[in-house]
Amino acid sequence: MAGKSIAIITARGGSKRIPKKNIKDFCGKPIIAYSIEAAINSGCFDEIMVSTDSEEIAEISKKYGASVPFMRSEKTSDDFATTSDVLNEVLYNYKEMGLEFEVMTCIYPTAPFVTAKKIIDAVELLRQNNDNKMVMPVVAFSYPPQRGYIINGSNITMKWPENYRARSQDLEKLYHDCGQYYVYRVDEFKKKNGQISENICPIIVDELEVQDIDNETDWLLAEMKYKLMLDRP
Repeated sequence: MAGKSIAIITARGGSKRIPKKNIKDFCGKPIIAYSIEAAINSGCFDEIMVSTDSEEIAEISKKYGASVPFMRSEKTSDDFATTSDVLNEVLYNYKEMGLEFEVMTCIYPTAPFVTAKKIIDAVELLRQNNDNKMVMPVVAFSYPPQRGYIINGSNITMKWPENYRARSQDLEKLYHDCGQYYVYRVDEFKKKNGQISENICPIIVDELEVQDIDNETDWLLAEMKYKLMLDRP
């Protein structure tokens, strides 16, 4: 029988660029609600919790069905705490409560493009092969980074001038993290302290279903893309 699974939604209270970002209205409801509902509707988890230092976020999270069994510590709530620090704290606190997990899915609170089906597919991908240590959604760079420029004073030069005459289609396709969710084997996460660099299974995501949300323009783009995603067959 498969071990227990947990979904951890990391939602710190402080947000300097977009005030109350994690609970700001996104197409009709707090943006964190999408992550919580996707986790619940996937049916993949024995526990769905939100790690936060904010009582307001905690109350909204519980309203949408998540658990908040403890508040995030001051140490993991500052600007220097990493996601790995937060996840390790959550796993430690649950262990103190007598609960341990085999599979852990970290979902960011500003990830409205994450759906129940995407979570199901990711968890199944991790479980189908013991060599798989982590699953991560990725998206292709829209323009080849190999043809990028750097700024030197008032001038720009190619970072890799050997690619000056290279055709875009001849350059290796590169991908980057979508910044939406991660599925881990807990034992491997603990062993590597979250720094897993091998045996990572990618799930390639369409660019229309990915958007960093760091400012108000990003927010508007994300809402537009989300509505487009809903209209797709």
